Amino acid sequence: MSRWYAFACLGLSMALVGSYVALSKPLVLVFPIFLLAWLRFGIGGLAMWRWLRKPANEPPISSRTRRLLFLESFLGNFLFSICMLFGVSMTTAVAAGVVMSSIPAVVALLSWLFLRERIGWRSAAGIACAAIGIGLFSLQKADPSALTASDSSDLFGINRGLLGNLLVFAAVICEAAYVVIGKLLTDGLSPKRISAIINLWGFVLVTPFGLWAAWQFDFGSVEMPLWGLLVFYGLAASVWTVWLWMTGLKTIPASQAGVFTVMLPVSAAGIGVLFLGERLTSLQMVAFGIALFGLVLATLPGRRAPPS
Repeated sequence: MSRWYAFACLGLSMALVGSYVALSKPLVLVFPIFLLAWLRFGIGGLAMWRWLRKPANEPPISSRTRRLLFLESFLGNFLFSICMLFGVSMTTAVAAGVVMSSIPAVVALLSWLFLRERIGWRSAAGIACAAIGIGLFSLQKADPSALTASDSSDLFGINRGLLGNLLVFAAVICEAAYVVIGKLLTDGLSPKRISAIINLWGFVLVTPFGLWAAWQFDFGSVEMPLWGLLVFYGLAASVWTVWLWMTGLKTIPASQAGVFTVMLPVSAAGIGVLFLGERLTSLQMVAFGIALFGLVLATLPGRRAPPS
């Protein structure tokens, strides 16, 4: 596989993640969170059921790989979906995009903690810029046109917007873990098998909550356009993004692949502005710019030492 094809897969994967993060905003206003997550995994499972079959040339899955597959699904699918959906329901797509711009810095931090990779000054500065950008964004009052009455109220004594941003940041940590674990999985399994197995684990994990939510839900009240959006969300979140990401990771190192997560916050914020009626204020644009500058610092390769 050519590197440019791998780069295209990584970039398109993160752009799709950003788009469904933003487009999930209308869905969480209609569907209960756990029902939405359950339907997402169900749609993905129907689309990928043939991918579950073990290829003849694939070696047996080791116990270590099984544990990694479970963690990949639990963190990158189950917890990411729950934190992201609850978070987006309390904040705006633009705010979620800014918070998610910290993903490359968090990937670098997790790589240092668990893979013992060294964090250079660029990565450290990128983490600082991401924190400053998120802090500035939190100081900006939300756009009244993008919030409902319930969005501006407090929950458990915490402002809903702030709580939503914290939940989105929890999703960021899950996504960063997904990146780190995913590189380990691509060494022995095909992208299709990884996608199908971790989606199956996600479906199993959320099924008890999904059945409980479905029992009380009036499916007849959902309009046809939302069903179409739900199908796109399920296919994008469970099938296309995972397969594209794992395909790219087959060729590109995880540390270099982290740069393509810049497409996630850019896509999420762009969808929020273009299609959901949200607006970027001057302070938000400055915050976004600082966070994106942090992405550049955290992901640019360092200078090579001159040959002696």
